[in-house]
Amino acid sequence: MAETSTTSPAPSPPFRAVLTAHRSLGPGGFAILMAVLGAVSLVMGLAFLSMGAWPVMGFLGLDVLIVYIAFRLNYRSGRIYEVVEIGREDLQLLRVHPSGRRERFRLDTYWTRIMLDEQPDGRTALAVGARGEVIPFGGFLTDQERRDLASELRAALVAARGGPRI
Repeated sequence: MAETSTTSPAPSPPFRAVLTAHRSLGPGGFAILMAVLGAVSLVMGLAFLSMGAWPVMGFLGLDVLIVYIAFRLNYRSGRIYEVVEIGREDLQLLRVHPSGRRERFRLDTYWTRIMLDEQPDGRTALAVGARGEVIPFGGFLTDQERRDLASELRAALVAARGGPRI
């Protein structure tokens, strides 16, 4: 016999966007890159070792280590993400840092404004503001992604407020 629940699930917000940083080289590509770099450095190091220039092998190994560390730090910084939810009463922004630290902001939907600062050279900065509080977000997005997101957020705010007032 199937059980039925008398409680309905909480309504989902009218708008929800999860913003993540893009990384063009995936984990598989990173493994291949490191394997090729390591193999080339090993072959070159062995050639220099056979000529009696043994210190060069250590420097080639150091180069591989530095490239590995740089990529690992880059991937770590790419773990940041932000979640923007617009409901009937509020806009919530959740920012999760690479360390796992969370920041949560809540702004009243009626007072919230989406601010897109566009520079003459095409660069953009995106923020939400309400009652004197300004919260920048989406810094890891491209300029075009920020423009698109700003227009989507503005439309979602109008819808959450009950549509345009005539």
